[in-house]
Amino acid sequence: MNRFFDIPSDLQHSWFGLIGLHLREALLPVLAGLIVSLPIAQLCVRFRWLYAPVLGVTTVLYAIPSLAFFVVLIDYTGQTELTVMVPLAVYSLVVLVPAIVDGVRSVPQETLAAATAMGFGPVRRYLQVQLPIAVPAIIAGLRVATVSSISLVSVGMLIGNQGALGNLLNDANIYHRPELAVNSVLTTAALAILADAALVLVRLLLTPWMPRGTRRERPKAAETRPDAAVPALEDAVR
Repeated sequence: MNRFFDIPSDLQHSWFGLIGLHLREALLPVLAGLIVSLPIAQLCVRFRWLYAPVLGVTTVLYAIPSLAFFVVLIDYTGQTELTVMVPLAVYSLVVLVPAIVDGVRSVPQETLAAATAMGFGPVRRYLQVQLPIAVPAIIAGLRVATVSSISLVSVGMLIGNQGALGNLLNDANIYHRPELAVNSVLTTAALAILADAALVLVRLLLTPWMPRGTRRERPKAAETRPDAAVPALEDAVR
């Protein structure tokens, strides 16, 4: 068991240090992707003709192998964390943009009309009405993007030990220590599961209006429809 957590000195990190590095390299790109996706998704909702080209571009970018991305970026960013994080942020767009667009489009027109009647401008309506109702769809996209990002960070081991926990895979081969590979795989999987569970918890906290269990009595229609959020708009303008 001691050898399982005995990290080679060439990695310059302890086991917990590698976990922190892995989370940083995985989660910061998803956060950056979310920040970029929000305005892009709003443009796609406002101008429907824009959605297909944007989705096409993000899909093409997602199809670029990560190693090829690294080769292109390494001349500009060197063998650094940034070389790993930029492709991960780009990859997250193909998941987050459609998730946000679908979530925002699911908001009933009567809810938008009520918000407009209460004096909400386009930006305020988007931030205070459409996005909160679209939270379940957005969180679903974030779950996929986050788990994918945590997995792909390990590829960074190919560019100067920038793969965090993935570096253990390379050292397992160099030092003939298979327990390092097991450590890498199990720890990465555990991080992905915990991150996914955390996002589920966030969704539960942000959407108290959604049903919580299958054994409860069927809620009234007015409580489960997205337009049930209309009365909450009165509190937003107070």
